[in-house]
Formats: sequence, structure tokens, C-alpha cells
Amino acid sequence: MSAALGKVLSLGKEGSGFFSLVFKSPRRNPVCSIGSLQQNFQRHYRSNPTHGIGRYRHLLPPEAPPKKKNHVEMKEIDPGTEHQYGTLNIVMTGYDVCLVEHYAQYVHRLCNKLSVKVVESYAMPTKTVELVLTGEHGSKVRVDGHLTSHQRVVQIKQLTATFSPIFLEIIQNNLPEGVHLLVKEHTEEDFRIRLKIRPELDELRARLQ
Repeated sequence: MSAALGKVLSLGKEGSGFFSLVFKSPRRNPVCSIGSLQQNFQRHYRSNPTHGIGRYRHLLPPEAPPKKKNHVEMKEIDPGTEHQYGTLNIVMTGYDVCLVEHYAQYVHRLCNKLSVKVVESYAMPTKTVELVLTGEHGSKVRVDGHLTSHQRVVQIKQLTATFSPIFLEIIQNNLPEGVHLLVKEHTEEDFRIRLKIRPELDELRARLQ
């Protein structure tokens, strides 16, 4: 009985050792540790340049280069119809740039809310006027100060004749102090005022022609 019991105990020890090897073997077996390798695997090629792989522009016909505009072309002026106005300019002028700018933004947002089509909104060049004072006898002249006027223009289009009185009344009632409001039809002269006059370029163009 003692010899048989010794063999059973020895088998039990060997079995426990066998099971311990089985449980420890996945750490050493590379086949069983593929999942852990895939989790820690990083694709380093994503950060490398492709060097033009997959480009197909050479298979397409060559495109013509865009034409360069030598000068700014004026848009066609909408003359309007019997029931609606054409292109109108809402001109706002004042000496305080903050008031003029905020009021121009208010008019632009109001046009968007009331579904009045805004063609564009732009600022005109500032104008500076010198205030000159003369002496009692008119012999001495000195500059007393400068006045700088700022102007903003909101250009609208397709304003109906029935809605125009309501729209003008709204913008007039909300006109801040110190800002002058003018609503006029857009003309070709209004477009040319925005351009910078260069007589030298005009002379060179005349010579080339």
C-alpha cells in the first residue's frame, strides 16, 4: 500500500507540474501571443510620405490656365421694373467710425431678416478736411483741427415699391445721431469712385494702343 501510495503521490506532483507548464506555456509560445502583438502593433507607414502614389492627373487632358483680369469689370446695373426698384445704394456718412460701422451692420442684418437682397457691402475711402482759422486782419492763417468723415455703403437690389416705404421708415427711425443717411440709385459714376485713379497707367495704355 505504501509503494502504490507513493506512485500516486508522484503522479500527482508530476500532474501538477504538467498543468503548471500548460498554464505558463502561452506566455512563451509565440503562436498563442499573436493577439497581444496585434493590440500593440502600430502602423508606422502612415506617417511616411506617399511620393505620389495613386495620382491620376497625368491621365487627364491638360487644363487651360485661368485668364488673368487686367482690370475690374463693372457689373450690369439693374434698371428695375414698374413694381420694384433696381440697384440702390444706402450711403451712411459720419465722423464717428464706430457709429457708422455699427449702423451699417444693423442695416445689413435688417436686409437679411426682411429678405431684401444685398448685392454687396463696402467701405469708401476716408476723407479728411482741415479747419483753417484766419486772424482779425486776415494776414495769418493757422490750422485749427482736422475732421475725418467715414462712409459705408450697403447695396441692395429688387426692393419692391410696396415694401420700400416701410423699409425706409425702419432705418430712419433707428438712425443714430451724427450719421447722415442717403438712399440713391446706383450709377456708373458710383462704381468708378471706388477705383484708384492712376494717370500714368492710363497714359501707358494709350501709348500701347
